[in-house]
Amino acid sequence: MTGLSIHPEARVYTAPSVASYVGGDIVAGVLASKMYQNQELALFMDIGTNGEIAIGNNEWIMTAACSMGPCFEGSGMRCGMRATPGAIESIRIDPATLDPAISVIGGGSPLGVCGSGMIDAISEMLLAGLIDQKGKFLEGKSYRIRRGEDGLEYVVHSDRRLKKDIVLTEVDIENLIRAKAALYSGISTLITEAGFTMDAIERVYIAGGFGNYLEVDKAVLLGMIPDLPEERFTFMGNTSITGAYLCLLSEDLRKEAEDIAAKMTYIELSVSRMFMDEYMSALFLPHTNMNLFPTVASRLMTTMTPMKFWLMTNPEE
Repeated sequence: MTGLSIHPEARVYTAPSVASYVGGDIVAGVLASKMYQNQELALFMDIGTNGEIAIGNNEWIMTAACSMGPCFEGSGMRCGMRATPGAIESIRIDPATLDPAISVIGGGSPLGVCGSGMIDAISEMLLAGLIDQKGKFLEGKSYRIRRGEDGLEYVVHSDRRLKKDIVLTEVDIENLIRAKAALYSGISTLITEAGFTMDAIERVYIAGGFGNYLEVDKAVLLGMIPDLPEERFTFMGNTSITGAYLCLLSEDLRKEAEDIAAKMTYIELSVSRMFMDEYMSALFLPHTNMNLFPTVASRLMTTMTPMKFWLMTNPEE
């Protein structure tokens, strides 16, 4: 019946679900993080096609899910790919020449760009002044910015032998901004509903395969995650598997998983007016409210003239 190759009399246990898009994998993740045992206010997020979020401590937990789409996993992007050998995982742009230096998983010639490389590229372009706060290229700023079939694009790598260019387009950037806005807005909505502000979060647990390649400072520059001290972030890897192992090992931990699910209060973001307002505000780099990202504002101020900084941080003017 289950399709599992196990003993016919073996019992199968599934971690309890909370709602349609907050399933047993998130309950298992919260179990693995142990945030439900501690008094400190913690944020747990599993980053993937859906961004599942949980906020709380040993007294309460609120949870929600937001659709991010598959762009951070490479799908739907002009030169996107998963974080496998051949993917550009890191990009640094020289502020003087505006040329990129890339790092490729496994070495060798690049085949495409994975999610972490895209985050790097956009944050580096913002710091270098190649794009504005809306994610639009400043045409003429660099010879690497050119017009392609989908509009303006930036040439990350050019292989003359294969006659193949790896590019990041404005359409790609728009998709990434929408995805990061969904995640940040979900976090912001949950923390506001709970009656706290971002700086009250004492610990952030990041789960999911994509999280293993995420650089905190670049994700903050993008406006994807809260602007908090880096030491508050902990990368957990695949917490779904870790939580499943724990449930297999102990009947007591299976009971704890049931208690976690029962404790969780689910917020449906698709019908939340607050979420939509937060989402619209987050459709900029990093955000329309720069007070939420003081370290980003400080970094941008040191790399730009006062007038240029004002223009970038006041996109509607």
